[in-house]
Amino acid sequence: MSVRSGSPANDARIAARPDVAITVRAGLIGGFVGGVSIWIYEAIVWVGLQRLMPLAGIPRNATGLVFGKAVQESLGPLAYVLGTGIHFFFCFVWGVLFAFLWPYFRRRGYEATLVALFFAVIVWIVMHGAIALVSSDHPNYLDPNVVIGGFLSHLFYAGPLALVVKRLTSGTAG
Repeated sequence: MSVRSGSPANDARIAARPDVAITVRAGLIGGFVGGVSIWIYEAIVWVGLQRLMPLAGIPRNATGLVFGKAVQESLGPLAYVLGTGIHFFFCFVWGVLFAFLWPYFRRRGYEATLVALFFAVIVWIVMHGAIALVSSDHPNYLDPNVVIGGFLSHLFYAGPLALVVKRLTSGTAG
């Protein structure tokens, strides 16, 4: 028997599993906090210390990574909106994924920040592998500075994400 979205049976199933709603909510909030944190890191390190881009370049960076610099430039101000949307879409997706994975590690006694260290590396590898597949206009992923900088920036995403998810799901079973 299939249950359609929005049906009374589906609403009852969701109500019977409030931990799913709590998990999704924790992942979305954690993803948002992580997404803001990574931008703060980029503003301090990539803009302030390394002078790799102007501060205004951060929101539109995802547009260039996904579609290339030529598309980013041709979109003008829309590149900021699109880049912000791309950035937070993936922050939310990874956040919800982490929130669903977290109970497995919590039951085994792992600390959230330890899990976040490995999660950050996996996120960086998957995201940059995907970027390399969809665009030829990306940083040199064989350059140690790019790799180390990328891993560090993703730690600034995964660390806050993990702490928020841990806190928001601390009362759920699992």
